[in-house]
Amino acid sequence: MDNPLFEIALSAAFVGGLAGGLHCAGMCGGIVRVLCTPPGSAAAPQWPYLLAYNGGRITSYVVAGALAGALGEAGLLTRAAPMLQPLMYFLASVMLVALGLYLTGLAPVVARIEGAGAWLWRRIQPLTKRMLPVTSLPRALGLGALWGWLPCGMVYAVLLTALALGSWWQGALLMLAFGLGTLPNMLGIGLFYERIEKLRRAGAARVLAGGAIAAFGLFGIVNAWHPAAMAGGGLLCYMIPGLENWFQ
Repeated sequence: MDNPLFEIALSAAFVGGLAGGLHCAGMCGGIVRVLCTPPGSAAAPQWPYLLAYNGGRITSYVVAGALAGALGEAGLLTRAAPMLQPLMYFLASVMLVALGLYLTGLAPVVARIEGAGAWLWRRIQPLTKRMLPVTSLPRALGLGALWGWLPCGMVYAVLLTALALGSWWQGALLMLAFGLGTLPNMLGIGLFYERIEKLRRAGAARVLAGGAIAAFGLFGIVNAWHPAAMAGGGLLCYMIPGLENWFQ
């Protein structure tokens, strides 16, 4: 599927992960710092354990993104595809706006969807106890893979965007970009915890990043509803045949 939103969404997901990673550090930093520190080691987590933990976490993101994208792709194979594609394009753009506003702190809409995955987390959380204490790299990897399903509004916003892209591989790459965006902050928790905390409290960077992501989303919304944006495949053109001729 030729999706003009994909490249924009990919960049926005990475920037959102980078800016939102400070939020992740504030929410999960202390937990990661303790769980990924092998017994008897120095106070700071060791790099192999941190890399294994985050590798497992990002892998779960990629799997979830592929599943969401595949679900959207299945919808595009139905007879409703001509109507569904622009609607999914519109939904992806709306979620980018919501993510941007969440990062700026203007509208915590994204945080309200965290409850959607609570039922799944209740089934996964008991499995995390089998990975404790983290005394080996496989345990760190497994813990990260399980922790990647922790309910998170930001993750769900990007997942909904992956669903709207309507492609399993685009959904996987989208979540990979988001996960890589969160990686610098998550890796720095153990070594630079105090500095990460200071950055987390500094809102200027998050406002700028959130504003940029919201702008990407608004651009997508305009294109989704513009009759000439998708070469006659726009929603209005589908509803009103011949409308695209008005813009020639």
